[in-house]
Amino acid sequence: MAMARLLGGESAEAKTDGFIDAHVHVWTPDVKRYPPVPARAGKPLVVASFTPEEFFAQAQPCGVRRAVLIQYSYYGFDNSYLLDSMKRFPGVFSGVADIDVGGRAGEAMLALAAQGIRGFRLRPGEASPQEWLTDAASQSMWKCAADHGLAVCPLIDPEYLPALQRMCRRLPDTPVVVDHFARIGVDGKIREADVARLCELAACKRVCVKVSAFSALGAKRAPYLDLADMIRRLLDRFGPERLMWGTDSPFQTTGDHTYRDSSELIRSRLDFLSAGDREWMLRRSAERMFFG
Repeated sequence: MAMARLLGGESAEAKTDGFIDAHVHVWTPDVKRYPPVPARAGKPLVVASFTPEEFFAQAQPCGVRRAVLIQYSYYGFDNSYLLDSMKRFPGVFSGVADIDVGGRAGEAMLALAAQGIRGFRLRPGEASPQEWLTDAASQSMWKCAADHGLAVCPLIDPEYLPALQRMCRRLPDTPVVVDHFARIGVDGKIREADVARLCELAACKRVCVKVSAFSALGAKRAPYLDLADMIRRLLDRFGPERLMWGTDSPFQTTGDHTYRDSSELIRSRLDFLSAGDREWMLRRSAERMFFG
């Protein structure tokens, strides 16, 4: 199948086949049209370019037909390249944008939702684990997300999970998608207490977890089987309907890591996953949250 047809010319029915990568960053070397934030200007990236076409060159051979594009910090709050990529390939991409939570966050969220954005990144920044999410702006953002069916997508370390749980209990109708297992194992150690805290979030029925960024967690070596026990425990607590696979490309495609190694962990290397589990984790969970 020609790449141009895959990305732009297929029928809507054809695009619903295949897997969905729930976590992909894209950027372009065209810094004149899409300038980075000043702090990143002139600094090297993990790869000089990772356009939608370059992404699908990696993903299509592994059966991936759609993806959720995640705004990369390289562009700050300017979501232009993400939005333009979605417009170039309608139906192929959904998007998670980055906004300034302060000020008129609700208006910004709704303006971006009108352009197809289905979720919003959230980071603690300089807030402590005790202070995070206690401000009025964060609560306004969560309320807007609940009212309009938009996902809040926290990128956090495990020590921020208790604050996240408190907010989920306070506003239980807000859809939440936790990125990258809440970065458990980013320092090389998968701690029992951290996994237990993440599993506690399963009691909040609108919370999903991305089973993603294998190259950055635990031993950080393919075939990533050291992550199997954590995935099994999340499956037991959340069910496959609230777990979604993502690569965190292009970081998953550099060095000794390959796109296929990430997809194969879920497709074939975990014998406790049923065919139905794989269908949810590789497609249906992300489809329901970001393409439904």
